[in-house]
Amino acid sequence: MELQQRSLTSRNLLVPIGSVVLALLVGSIFILVVGENPLYAYRVLLVESFGSINNIAGTLQRSTPLIFTGLGVAFAFRCGLFNIGAEGQLYVGGMVAAIIGVSFGNLPGLIHLPIAVFAGMLAGGLWAAIPGILKAKLGVHEVINTIMMNFVAYYLTDFLVTGPFHGGRWAPETDRVFPTAVLERILPPSRLNTGIFLAIVALVVVYIVLWKTKTGYEIRAVGLNPSAAEYGGISVARNMVLAMVISGAVASLAGVEQVLGVHGRFIQRFSPDLGFIGIAVALLGKNHPVGVFFAAVLFGALRTGGAAMDRLTDVPRELVVIIQAMIIMFVAADELIRRLVPRRRKA
Repeated sequence: MELQQRSLTSRNLLVPIGSVVLALLVGSIFILVVGENPLYAYRVLLVESFGSINNIAGTLQRSTPLIFTGLGVAFAFRCGLFNIGAEGQLYVGGMVAAIIGVSFGNLPGLIHLPIAVFAGMLAGGLWAAIPGILKAKLGVHEVINTIMMNFVAYYLTDFLVTGPFHGGRWAPETDRVFPTAVLERILPPSRLNTGIFLAIVALVVVYIVLWKTKTGYEIRAVGLNPSAAEYGGISVARNMVLAMVISGAVASLAGVEQVLGVHGRFIQRFSPDLGFIGIAVALLGKNHPVGVFFAAVLFGALRTGGAAMDRLTDVPRELVVIIQAMIIMFVAADELIRRLVPRRRKA
């Protein structure tokens, strides 16, 4: 039987949209508790996120790494794997990209930058391959593996950035990468960089791989029913490892973009939980590249607007964390949303 593509139908779209609306309504209660007007607070959030070219650029900059981590997590989900290790993968990818970036300064940009990007991807992919192999060959659950690999990545990069690749200043960071390895800024003074174009390319490539290739068909088949896939001649173990490698490579681009495009160096513990937020992005986006893009923009807007609400109102920026948590909860309980959406009667 031909595997049906799970497209983003109008009814499927109502679940994440309803989850966001309900989360905002719950957030309104907390805003009222602190004595602010929810309509004014959300207006500040909206205007500060999308009210000008610079604000839009800031939102897109905060969305870019979430596109990568959301895509990486979503790719693994499609194979039935729960990759909790995007945070560690982006640290490893960012560190390797920084090492390449501070080396080989005599290379032209057309060579140096691609090498740094692909080296970071390779490092993230190989890092994710370890829990993939343990899952495929030994049956060790990938959730445990990837969580533990996060801690290994933290302390490994801590050692590298404070030891062999320390930049020589008081801060735990590497030297600045050479200009030939920098993702150029777009619309300064914002920190939006050409990594956004890399994110769009990643979206397209992931979509093509998953829905237009034999490899993607096999990966989705394993995710839907590994026993049936094995019976049909598909190697479950091989596709699990491959899915984790691709997932880690894509997620690592978040670290590459932050190092080469935002900070210009590797900074110890630079990620504000980008890998973990990527899990929420994947869930809200229904593990579809298009959905991941819009979910990432939403979370990017929440991060941008949340800082503005904290500055311009009495609403603390921690409210954004509450709204994010509510979105995840309502998406996880999507049956509640589906019950609120009336079904069309069949003709």
